[in-house]
Amino acid sequence: MVNRITIEVAYALPLKQSLLQLQVNADSTVQQAIEKSGILVSHPEIDLTENKVGIWSKTCKLDASLRDGDRIEIYRPLIADPKEVRKRRAERAKQEGRADKITGGRPNPRKKAES
Repeated sequence: MVNRITIEVAYALPLKQSLLQLQVNADSTVQQAIEKSGILVSHPEIDLTENKVGIWSKTCKLDASLRDGDRIEIYRPLIADPKEVRKRRAERAKQEGRADKITGGRPNPRKKAES
């Protein structure tokens, strides 16, 4: 008899979340479990060569082994680089006078009053 474990496969879009529970062989890999879950059929936009995956919010490889109760998460690609977004937001704050042009910090209101 083959040992079976119960796992979940999760994929979230902005307006919809898929969370599938299934039983797999205890020696299954992340990729095998994802393929067995059928989530690739219901979400054809998932490309396992592009999308990162993880177990309980910790990224892992597709050949990682599973334990009973694991939740496999399929992550969507980032729309924008967070560092670039912060950089643009800081630049806009400087232009609008909400940040000091030299240090990038908040402007000192007392310094403006003295000028």
